[in-house]
Amino acid sequence: MENVYDSCPQFENEKYLMRFVQKPDADDLLKIYSDKNALPFFNSDNCDGDIFYYDTIEKILKAIDFWIYSYDNKWFVRWVIIDKETSTVIGTIELFQRLSDDDFNENGVLRLDLRSDHERAEIIENILSLIIPSAYDLFGCNEIASKVPNYAVEREKAFSSYGFTRTDSGLVSKDGSVFYGYMRIRQK
Repeated sequence: MENVYDSCPQFENEKYLMRFVQKPDADDLLKIYSDKNALPFFNSDNCDGDIFYYDTIEKILKAIDFWIYSYDNKWFVRWVIIDKETSTVIGTIELFQRLSDDDFNENGVLRLDLRSDHERAEIIENILSLIIPSAYDLFGCNEIASKVPNYAVEREKAFSSYGFTRTDSGLVSKDGSVFYGYMRIRQK
């Protein structure tokens, strides 16, 4: 498989298309990242204080610039998730391989941000089925972790149904803070 940082693949099924983020996505992304009901589900662990709340077009454009810059520097990949029925961006997925001194060393870390009206188990599981099978090879990992807070009932249902299990391990940040609430899946 080609290096994800040399050529970013797209993923598609009958309902959704995932492709690399682009500046023209800004209007749809603003609806996601200014959605206060979606904010509690975003994973901002180890993100230098950014909570991913962007309530102006200028802020979302700055975020897109950073996501593209991060891809160019091989830090992470940020895909948009497009609902094919409405042709709108309903969320994003970020993925990277984490190198660390904790239990998450060499894990793929998946961050899923969805508009709150799409925070439903069947939608989340459908989206996971698009990315997880290829993620192991794309990011050179045998395990993928994602934060699923205990109040995220629909999200936990989807991740569990897909095969993720809860871990008691904490993700240790670069400043020594420890973050909990992760689920993991191992490549079969």
